[in-house]
Amino acid sequence: MTPAAATRLIPVTIPGPAGPLEGLLRERDAATHEIAAVVCHPHPSFGGTLHNKVVHRVATVLHERGAAVLRFNFRGVGTSAGAYDQGEGELEDARAALAFLRARHPNARPWLAGFSFGAWIAARLAAATPGIERLILVAPPVGASSFEAMRTAPVPKLVIQGTADTNCPAGRLAEEYPRWAEPKALEWVEGASHFFDRQLGALADAITRGLDALAARGIAP
Repeated sequence: MTPAAATRLIPVTIPGPAGPLEGLLRERDAATHEIAAVVCHPHPSFGGTLHNKVVHRVATVLHERGAAVLRFNFRGVGTSAGAYDQGEGELEDARAALAFLRARHPNARPWLAGFSFGAWIAARLAAATPGIERLILVAPPVGASSFEAMRTAPVPKLVIQGTADTNCPAGRLAEEYPRWAEPKALEWVEGASHFFDRQLGALADAITRGLDALAARGIAP
């Protein structure tokens, strides 16, 4: 973990395929970031934005581990140009956000993360992008969306799921997860709803625990 240093939250504009995308980049002053992480937000049609509390908590945990972290709004959300595109245009938005962050931190190791709809986007992007070092999926909408790419994608995966999630039921994940390719780790958050209401601390602990578990298995860092 990077030693404590002053942090800054910078509004950024990302060149997107449908027009400019709104983003917030959190970095440390006078620091060389070893990790550069993009975090994708939940479904645009149901109020998902880069300000979502789960997205914010994921970004905070990753930043505390030394990452430069980029949250961004998909097309048609906030001030991002364009309109909702059934997940296909949003995949290209995420690709543009990753390219933006990698250009800014070319020596950092790239990570991808997403919550709910954002997990589906992050999973597909990670499967199609060589060199992604870590993929973090929070409440992936298994069953509602296809995660078949995870069955062969070699990217190290950390999955976080609440046991009381009625939007993305735990049973669907429990059935599908064993089919996913290694390396992988799964952390359950007991009693947590889809939005981890009153369980954001437990979510943060689960992310930390899962990343540490992967590292303990020799999966850097």
